[in-house]
Amino acid sequence: MSIDQSSLSYYVYRFWGAVAPLIPPRLGYAMFSRIANLAYPGLTTSRENVCDNLRHVLGPRADPARIEAVARQVFQNQARNYYDLFRVASLSADQIRQLVTVNGLERLDQALSAGKGVIVVSAHLGNAEVIMQRFALEGHPITGVAEHLKPEKLYQYVTSLRASKGMTVIPTDGFLRPLFRVLHNNEILLLAADRPEAETGTLIDFFGAPALLPDWHVRLALRTSAKLLMAFSLRMPDNTFQAVAEPPLELERTGDRERDIRAGMAQVVAILEKYIGAHPEQWVMFQPIWRLPEHMRDS
Repeated sequence: MSIDQSSLSYYVYRFWGAVAPLIPPRLGYAMFSRIANLAYPGLTTSRENVCDNLRHVLGPRADPARIEAVARQVFQNQARNYYDLFRVASLSADQIRQLVTVNGLERLDQALSAGKGVIVVSAHLGNAEVIMQRFALEGHPITGVAEHLKPEKLYQYVTSLRASKGMTVIPTDGFLRPLFRVLHNNEILLLAADRPEAETGTLIDFFGAPALLPDWHVRLALRTSAKLLMAFSLRMPDNTFQAVAEPPLELERTGDRERDIRAGMAQVVAILEKYIGAHPEQWVMFQPIWRLPEHMRDS
């Protein structure tokens, strides 16, 4: 009996989900980094995408050798992220609190005090898997939107890991109604700002070149009056984490919705550039951000 690729992925995830919690962190991080180093040469498409993204972040004059070195670090950090994902359900609340230091948590509390819900906007930086659990432990209901992995049993398994400490996860291809319900209930909605879905979003300069970035976080905030706050996770050298919450953005409301969206996106992009530019080796983005759809290339 043959096993298709997607089903194989499921069994690989289940294997590591059973084994990773048994591996001491020091050994686990080293092992997964080694796996990344071994896999790196053969992951041609992902490697090319990461290098292309890094050329924009590091600048046109960046030494190709530096781009290559940073790209390898990206793959190593993503492998460490997988180790964290596979063991997160086995970590206690105290262990997660010890792993994650939160800077700016009072900003989140203050934003929630407005009673309109909070849209926390982040990027594929550091490791959101552990950080999300840390926020959930503060007693604030948090809902994240994640890629709908295939097959369905793989998505359900990964969702069960992410939801192990009380977080709710909904797929990117799901209905929008739950997002409005989260905000109506004055809860936290977590959205990523650095990867578009289905060729939608705003075409905007990002590290000096046009990129199509998602804008639904700004649209939702303008429509619902929810607070929009940007937060990021950063992996420290000892594999603990710093979570940083920025002050809520002050969105313009001029009556011109499209203008207000672009103004809000400009604020979002400026903060994305600040964090990604400072920590490019932790930007685990494997899709090509600046490769525009054909109909947009001449616009």
